[in-house]
Amino acid sequence: MRLGAAWYPEHWPEEHWTEDVRLMREAGMNVSRIAEFAWSTMEPAEGQFNLDWLERAVSLLADNGIATVLGTPTAAPPAWLTQAHPTTLAVDEYGRRAQHGNRCHYCVNSPIYLDFCRQIVEAMAIRFGQNPHIIGWQLDNEYNRVCYCEECRREFQQFLKKRFDTIENLNQHWSTAYWSEAYNDWRQIPIPIGYHNPGLMLEWRRFITESYRRYQHQQIAILRRYIKPEVWITHNFMGWFDLFDHYEMAADLDLAAWDNYIGTGQLDYTANGAVHDLTRGLKRQNFWLMETQPGHVNWSSINNDLNHGAVRAMAWHAIGHGAEAVLYWQWRSALGGQEQYHGTLIGPDGKPRLLYQEIHQIGPDLSQAGDALSGTSPKAEVAMLHSYPDRWSVMWQKHHRDFDYIQHFIHYYRPLAERNIPVDVISDHASLDDYKLVIAPCLLILDDKLVESLTQFVKGGGHLILTLRTGMKDEYNALLPSRQPGPLSRLAGCRVEEYYALEKEVPLFSIWRDVERGNCSIWAERLEVGDEGHALASYAKSNGWLDNKAAVTMRDERAGRAYYVGTWLDETMQRSFMEFASDEAGVKPVMDSSKGVEVCRRVAEDGRTVYILINHSREPAQLDLPFSATNLFTQKALETPLDLEPNGVAVIAPAASDN
Repeated sequence: MRLGAAWYPEHWPEEHWTEDVRLMREAGMNVSRIAEFAWSTMEPAEGQFNLDWLERAVSLLADNGIATVLGTPTAAPPAWLTQAHPTTLAVDEYGRRAQHGNRCHYCVNSPIYLDFCRQIVEAMAIRFGQNPHIIGWQLDNEYNRVCYCEECRREFQQFLKKRFDTIENLNQHWSTAYWSEAYNDWRQIPIPIGYHNPGLMLEWRRFITESYRRYQHQQIAILRRYIKPEVWITHNFMGWFDLFDHYEMAADLDLAAWDNYIGTGQLDYTANGAVHDLTRGLKRQNFWLMETQPGHVNWSSINNDLNHGAVRAMAWHAIGHGAEAVLYWQWRSALGGQEQYHGTLIGPDGKPRLLYQEIHQIGPDLSQAGDALSGTSPKAEVAMLHSYPDRWSVMWQKHHRDFDYIQHFIHYYRPLAERNIPVDVISDHASLDDYKLVIAPCLLILDDKLVESLTQFVKGGGHLILTLRTGMKDEYNALLPSRQPGPLSRLAGCRVEEYYALEKEVPLFSIWRDVERGNCSIWAERLEVGDEGHALASYAKSNGWLDNKAAVTMRDERAGRAYYVGTWLDETMQRSFMEFASDEAGVKPVMDSSKGVEVCRRVAEDGRTVYILINHSREPAQLDLPFSATNLFTQKALETPLDLEPNGVAVIAPAASDN
């Protein structure tokens, strides 16, 4: 297990470094990320590389038992480069070229920029590729820029030509007879600005993904020529950020990493856990938390601090969901620059801030529990399917101002998190083996492979939850020539007769257990129940179209079952339905706990199990442990009930007789 921070030695005179690193060691840190914005220091003029200072920084860290993750600095090109080659700067949708002095302001398809990136990455790789103190490399930093320049437009047109082969195929898939959009030359096709043809918009996002993947692969290929095989390569993604398809980007990386910030407010573990699980699902393995909020940020509407104890709880929350490392951004406040007010662990005077003591507690905790956690990862019987094309398509055509893909996703995730039921968030085309329950929120786009996968999962005994807007479109973002859920209608046991964006709440009643009454909002689909289907919930009197019509259906298929939820249930009914569905699928909570107490479980291949218990509430809590256990922080036996103070953490392992 790794604990560390992003450190920028280039910001400070070298005589300050020793004290910085001493304080890192004192806090129990064993890793530091450096250099990802240091291009102008490493190459102050074209072709003049200055890497001696960086080697001294890596050596100083190593002398203090701290490993290095080295960042390639390509997110922040130096002024000499952008001045001499202004076409390397990205162009926005209004035709304005980006200014120097930001970050990620490059054109990802600029041949000139790609060549300069190659040179700096190769210089670093030659110098540090065999350095024993560097355990990993981070590529660039938080890819996020879209460029609309002519170079990108030409590349996009070539991408479309390769994908569709003929212009006639493109016209057919995009229905370009609509509004006289038909093309007879690839050069006529624009980059979409604002809302545009749905097919064009979807291919543009696929092109952005391919562009960044090509950009990323260049750096990977260079590094792999020089670095040791055991040294890994990653990139720090940004959670739900959806400019590109993260599954495709992560495919070329050795491990996934992300940057976890709360911004305004406090940690909501029942939502934040979904992003950890999303990142873990990018490669179906544990991940790194490359940046974590160290108290407050500087970019939110209210840059409040996290409550006392919450930063420690947030670290263990991440570890409970599969984090192998927790790094903070950043170590020390810079005197200048755009992020002067961002939270840090060390002040601009070089002295620890109050939060340092909280980090100081995590280090010894990890030292004590690290061996038990080694080789473990979260194990789940529930999977939630996630798709970037579905997200893009829905959010471009919400049909209701309050329809939000992520909130809809969390609406299904939260009731499971509240009951301490682990979830894997995976690609909609990932294997469904070993799951008892699969939830597919808003599975808008269907193809034959996906339909077959879901059908075989249910036939094999799995329980499947399909939700509203499922099966509306094909892979080109065109409507299917069938009513929802299209080719999944028989499996779901229903057909959508019509859908309605709701102006106000609609009452409904359910019969999945006892008769329950509640409401739905935002979206409602009138379901025609098939011969083998059963209505589990129906709308009460509302707009006349929905009155007494099915809202939720169920159909059994061999040993499995499929549900179709055609509306957005209120929170009480959603909890009730999810409890019913998970119980029917035979899914059990990790451990029962009071409200606000999270229990995570990490399991090794040999069955060795570690439990992480976190009281996220502001009140003390007690847990009755279902087994005899050892406190891994103290290596002593625990008594039950276990007391947890507000934001308190316990990491425990079953006693040998109970394991």
